[in-house]
Amino acid sequence: GDIMGTLFVDKLDPQSGTSLELGSSGDTITIPSGATIANSGTATGFGLDGTPNFLVYRSSSDQSISNNIYTKVQFQSESYDSDNAYDNSSNYRFTVPSGEGGKYAFYSHVWMRGTDVTMMNYYGLAFYKNGSAIWEDHWNFTNSDIRSAGASISLNANLSAGDYIEVYGRININSGSPSFGNDSLSSVPTTWFQGYRIA
Repeated sequence: GDIMGTLFVDKLDPQSGTSLELGSSGDTITIPSGATIANSGTATGFGLDGTPNFLVYRSSSDQSISNNIYTKVQFQSESYDSDNAYDNSSNYRFTVPSGEGGKYAFYSHVWMRGTDVTMMNYYGLAFYKNGSAIWEDHWNFTNSDIRSAGASISLNANLSAGDYIEVYGRININSGSPSFGNDSLSSVPTTWFQGYRIA
């Protein structure tokens, strides 16, 4: 029959091979309050490995936008996208995959440009969740000679599977058509968006 009780040992090793299993399917293994698990090896299967994660950026020509209207930034190139969760060709959004809800960290930097002969009065950057703004920063200028500038924004958010996050920007200039793009003085992208699950 079953033997119930407490086993006192200093080390458990598998009888054969190199795999050791604790419990069976449906069992609950409990670590009591005050106890500590100290991991010196590799932990897998716990779901807290920083995925999903992605880094996308704008790599080619500027994205022309209408003046003084929040417009979605189209990041069309990917450095990495662990779960294929960022759409870089049509909706330009990150969608939380099934079973991957939790707390996420997001960061974005967008190079905003007026024209060579007009000046920016205002620019803003915002995160949208499921089509609505949830986090925003903006900058106003008076008697400014600013024609282009970079804007950064960050956010931690609790998300559920199916929620999606997008980046929107808005520029107000005296005349002409503003755009999102990259700083012509930089050899690397200056318009990018990244995120990863942190809990």
